[in-house]
Amino acid sequence: MTARVRALLGVALMSVLLVLYFVFTGVRAVGLLATGGVIPIVMGLAMLILPLIGVWALLRELQFGRQSTALVDQLDADGALPEEIAAAREAGTRPDRDVLDAAFGRYKAEAEAAPDRWQSWLRLGLMYDACGDRKRARAAIRQAISVNLA
Repeated sequence: MTARVRALLGVALMSVLLVLYFVFTGVRAVGLLATGGVIPIVMGLAMLILPLIGVWALLRELQFGRQSTALVDQLDADGALPEEIAAAREAGTRPDRDVLDAAFGRYKAEAEAAPDRWQSWLRLGLMYDACGDRKRARAAIRQAISVNLA
């Protein structure tokens, strides 16, 4: 089973479990609203609002995953993945951290020099991700998506 298939199965499983949680929470919320007391009604409203926020967050994450995967696939098809990541991917290993650290500055400079190219932002995001900085990786990949959609 490939990594992509495992990831898709994981996303599907977590989405199903989250939807089940939302359904059960919604049933409890309706039950609380039906009691008529002030505190249960407030709790019931909160239990309805929080799952709605959860649904919004789930949909947003699914959209991010779809868009970022499409851009990575396009970058890979163009043969433009960062060499350090592509080499490790072909070998079936993790990229070497020292190699990533040494090359990171080049990708950061590329994104700063060409802020209107989604490829530069995506390569920077992939480097951040490979280095373990998920917050900056997501920000750079979101920037790549924005530039690509503009």
